[in-house]
Amino acid sequence: MDKTFPPVSSRRQVALLAAVCLAALALPLSFSGGAVATPAIGRDLAGGPIALNWITNVFMLTFGSLLMAAGALADRFGRKRLFAFGVSGFTLVSLVLGFAPSIFVVNVLRAVQGVTAAATLAGGTAALAQEFDGPRRTQAFSLLGTTFGVGLAFGPVLAGVLIERFGWRAIFVTSAAAGAISLLLGASQMRESRDPNAQGLDWAGTATFTGALSCFTFGVIQAPESGWSSPLVVASLVGAALLAALFVVVEMRVARPMLDLSLFRYPRFVGVQVLPIATCYCYIVLLVVLPLRFIGADGYSEIDAGLLMLALSAPMLVVPLVAALLTRWMSAGVISGIGLLIAAVGLYWLSVALRDGASPTAIAPLLTIGIGAGMPWGLMDGLSVSVVPKERAGMATGIFSTTRVAGECIALAMVNAILAALTRARVLSAMKPEAMSATVSEAAARLAAGDIERASVLLPALSRVTLQHIYSDAFGHLLGGLTVVTLLCAIAVLAFLSRVRTDDEPSADRVRSRVPACEREHA
Repeated sequence: MDKTFPPVSSRRQVALLAAVCLAALALPLSFSGGAVATPAIGRDLAGGPIALNWITNVFMLTFGSLLMAAGALADRFGRKRLFAFGVSGFTLVSLVLGFAPSIFVVNVLRAVQGVTAAATLAGGTAALAQEFDGPRRTQAFSLLGTTFGVGLAFGPVLAGVLIERFGWRAIFVTSAAAGAISLLLGASQMRESRDPNAQGLDWAGTATFTGALSCFTFGVIQAPESGWSSPLVVASLVGAALLAALFVVVEMRVARPMLDLSLFRYPRFVGVQVLPIATCYCYIVLLVVLPLRFIGADGYSEIDAGLLMLALSAPMLVVPLVAALLTRWMSAGVISGIGLLIAAVGLYWLSVALRDGASPTAIAPLLTIGIGAGMPWGLMDGLSVSVVPKERAGMATGIFSTTRVAGECIALAMVNAILAALTRARVLSAMKPEAMSATVSEAAARLAAGDIERASVLLPALSRVTLQHIYSDAFGHLLGGLTVVTLLCAIAVLAFLSRVRTDDEPSADRVRSRVPACEREHA
């Protein structure tokens, strides 16, 4: 069994929870703030569409692909040690990002920042799972989810203010300050814990999973510029499929896998993984694509775009806590499913509201999406830690967090590629054959990124008004697709989790009966 602690004081618990939540606050600030800063970074460092896409995607790529490995490391070497390493690295890299001289350096540092973020989240959440039990654990993880919501809510607004007054580099310096305070709190309040049965890191599983996710992300991001049939894109996607298959083979053969695939036999476990996937497509991707649209295509300033985004993200301040209170009368699965249905309605409503450009009419549908996405947001983390024994908390949180962050990476890459494809098809249909040129693909990629100014220069045959209509039409079709995905996820959640409550605390025998035999042998 894991190391047992004596009861901790309420004061110590509050300080410990504050340290993890503050670290969790810095991560979404870096994510959503970086999305708002992307146009400013492009103007300052002269990056192309692909390089600018990598600013967000490379962070999510390393973050998501290494979370399961970080969970295993937390179990073996200690949750406090990994948390301290992650926060220290995140703080240092964020500070250095404030002085990056080129877009290439920004992307390299963002990749390293993702590695440190994985260590921070894995160590911090596993430590919380060890310190809190029963309903208090549910409350702690609900507050953690709400903290993420706070970071996502105020990230765009804070980024807009910082860019307007100090430049985009101030965003990363702010993240470094939050990380430093979290490190000071965590180092003094967190106690070391580890899984005594933990074995070595699954290097083969880590390498194949990271390789598969990297190849897929690279191929999807490169496709709008090179074309889906280009040898480079085809090779990347085929490589991703082969590495993913190899990852499954590796995980089925190792004694103690990084990802226990047998857990996917249980409907409850599958349903829990659907929740972060759903919020990726109905909420997270909007935090990236909407600021690009508002700033680049609709002409909003960074501050005004951030204020408009507040309608989407502000519900995260209160809705997760309200959803946690509702679990006294309704199951967490039903609450989550209803929330996703509300988000789907908001997405369709937003597609109608944005047909003629961004305006205050978009506020109501953005609020609807934020309310719907916020309902499962504060319940997901608490559900995730209830599917395996307590001593395997690192694995449980690692799998769930990987699904969330890797899903965000995949969702962002796919949404950008789909928007680029929709935009390119409409540009080609609007162009006369004699006006075609080699710059059409680049112009379509610029337009898909919301850079109408550069697209107008590359496509002088099309007026700015025409380009705006092309972009708005493609964006509307994208929102329609996101609506369908969200509806399907809502149905799956209602089917798999309708009877699940976040405060369920099954007995040890019941928990062990749900865990595969190979896992029980190590427990």
